[in-house]
Amino acid sequence: MSAPDHYFTARPASPGELRTLDVRLRGHEVRVTTAPGVFSGDRLDLGTRVLLDAVDDPPEQGTLVDVGCGWGPVTLAMALASPGARVVGVDVNARALDLTRRNAAALGLANVTALEAGEALERFAAEGTRIDELWSNPPIRVGKAALHELLRGWLGLLAPGGRAQLVVQKNLGADSLHRWLADELGMDVARTASSKGFRVLTVRPPRP
Repeated sequence: MSAPDHYFTARPASPGELRTLDVRLRGHEVRVTTAPGVFSGDRLDLGTRVLLDAVDDPPEQGTLVDVGCGWGPVTLAMALASPGARVVGVDVNARALDLTRRNAAALGLANVTALEAGEALERFAAEGTRIDELWSNPPIRVGKAALHELLRGWLGLLAPGGRAQLVVQKNLGADSLHRWLADELGMDVARTASSKGFRVLTVRPPRP
């Protein structure tokens, strides 16, 4: 089965496709721009809401990353919580990146950058950048092999004291992903929340 089209939309939305949405992001009431052709383009999806409600604030400084940023709710929440940090939203969807940039600019969040996922990995490797905090509602429906490749790449960039917060639907393999992260990647994994059919997994690099 191919991945849903919204993962790979190649062009930004036209003016006629844009819509506004009022959402609450970790205590902040914000108005954002969304469009069809991105993940959960008409609402704040339940998994993302569970993630944002469950996790502690990210670090005040350092590099924070949202993998699979969509129209930007997690990126925006991280940037609002940590205005002194560098916040990077990454996605394979050009429309999603454009919306994240629009929304960050509209909210005055100058600490946000939105990058194509492959470009971001290359840039981080070239810079020697390590990630202090990563939040993600990962694209489970791309398939297990693609998901594992994605997570292996991004989690491998965590700083020694870094942390990832992942939200995964229980019936889409949250518990098997927990085991894979621990057994195959050697990560320190804890289930820190379970709500509305979703698990929130806190992932840390293996201890030396």
